[in-house]
Amino acid sequence: MVTILVYILLLIAVTPPLGSYMHRVYTREEIGRAEGLVYRLIGANPRLEQSWRRYAMSCLWFSLLSMLLLYAIFRLQNHLPINPVGVGPVDQYVSFNTASSFTTNTNWQAYGGETTMTFLSQMLALTFQNFASAAVGMAVLVALFRGFVRAKRDEVGNFWQDMVRGVLYILLPLSAIVAILLVTQGVVQTLGANLSANGVQGFAQTIARGPVAGQIAIKQLGTNGGGFFNVNSAHPFEGGIGAFGNFIEMFLILMIPAALTYSFGKWVGNVRQGWMLFAVMLALMIGGLALTVPQEHSASAAMADSGVPASARNMEGKEQRIGTDESALWAVATTDASNGSVNSMHDSYRPLGGLAPMFNIAVGEVIWGGVGSGLYGMVFYAIIAVFIGGLMIGRTPEYLGKKIGAREVKLSAIAVLIPFIVVLALAGVAVVTPAGLDPRLNQGPHGFSEIFYALLSQGNNNGSAFAGLTASGSFYAIGGGLAMLVARFVPLLAALALAGSLGRAGTVPETTGTLHTDTTLFGVLLTFVILIIGALTFLPGLAVGPIVEHLSGGKLF
Repeated sequence: MVTILVYILLLIAVTPPLGSYMHRVYTREEIGRAEGLVYRLIGANPRLEQSWRRYAMSCLWFSLLSMLLLYAIFRLQNHLPINPVGVGPVDQYVSFNTASSFTTNTNWQAYGGETTMTFLSQMLALTFQNFASAAVGMAVLVALFRGFVRAKRDEVGNFWQDMVRGVLYILLPLSAIVAILLVTQGVVQTLGANLSANGVQGFAQTIARGPVAGQIAIKQLGTNGGGFFNVNSAHPFEGGIGAFGNFIEMFLILMIPAALTYSFGKWVGNVRQGWMLFAVMLALMIGGLALTVPQEHSASAAMADSGVPASARNMEGKEQRIGTDESALWAVATTDASNGSVNSMHDSYRPLGGLAPMFNIAVGEVIWGGVGSGLYGMVFYAIIAVFIGGLMIGRTPEYLGKKIGAREVKLSAIAVLIPFIVVLALAGVAVVTPAGLDPRLNQGPHGFSEIFYALLSQGNNNGSAFAGLTASGSFYAIGGGLAMLVARFVPLLAALALAGSLGRAGTVPETTGTLHTDTTLFGVLLTFVILIIGALTFLPGLAVGPIVEHLSGGKLF
């Protein structure tokens, strides 16, 4: 419990300085020498302002080309260099799913990293895209910021400048520092081939290794989550051999999404607005911790039936060196963000312990969320809350000096609901077709949880796995890949359209009838809007899965 308290306090302490720094990065007038060189190489004019449509086209073209490049590398990796283990080409369905996954900042893994991907694929394709997809999310958020502070203007910035600055001045230097720090904690970084050794029982084993630390740094900082190893950060070569390395990686998951709330406050000229959104996110996170952490403090029903004392902690699927509290904290943090990395198997959690991570994903990218995408996801909910609040008190809804009309509310509703509809539709198909049912490991409510979690994770750009489901078949690879594209680009385009709409509108002066959105009262309203929309949408699915499993007393099917 001390670790959790330190984690939260450190998150609060880091938010203002990092948030202020990121605000300065995106608002600086001068063009640095390094970024100027990049602009010349890609043929971009950073001084040219773009409308939201041109900004969106630049973003879509960049993402499409990135995805095609990833797919080509995966399919041809056996013919490419830096393949000391001799890994073959990636299956066509898995290649599509993985290309979609890393382009959308989801990083869902339908493959085993060390056995499926070459070093070149890990470094050139996956690590590069970890930087790119994170920078795209932050760029779109910055464009939305400009929409709030501009008036009677159609331009929302320059996509290429925003993306390049996100990589050069934020993600790259932080990743370099973190990678060096992780190496000191036992995370490996080498281009050497796998090692052979004899275990303590005398049998031979192969020890996988590779260029891990550099990839792990950006996978956590950019809320990506895709691991070098199949077991992700539960592997000591990826998560560190001690508690400090585990804590570093766990903290990095939320560091940038949390700091961006402060950047938002600085940008709109009212830091209280940023802190209000921070407080809502933190409150929802604490609620998840309050449910998950205590559940893992006692043995499951199956463990009790096997003679394990009821007071024993549920260590199934967890690493002994990490323990239950840090595992539960990671599970909540990674599903609050669109990170997806894990240091334990959520499939092994007690039913209500697995309910919180599942619900965190179900509400969309709003409880911190991905870098950039989480905050503009929260802004959508804030606009809906402002609209509802205006209806309740009979006043014209306004948010940050902008009048909220039908267009803004429709865009917000589309961004929030379309990914949810896709998830529910895929889940409905999965539970009535052999292609959806056969890959599950368990029957009954737990088997449904395995299916539902996988689709929630892909359809809300999270990327974490519940485990217990073979997701490399055509149904989950193709369906999940399409869901990831919808969940990424529908809200992204809605955010840019919202930025353009707000930028073209004039500024509304504050009056005595203005609903203040930097108060505790509005924070409570926003929290309930998030919970109610999430509950109305996904409560039936959650009821059939973890809730029924809990009420059945942990019965195995």
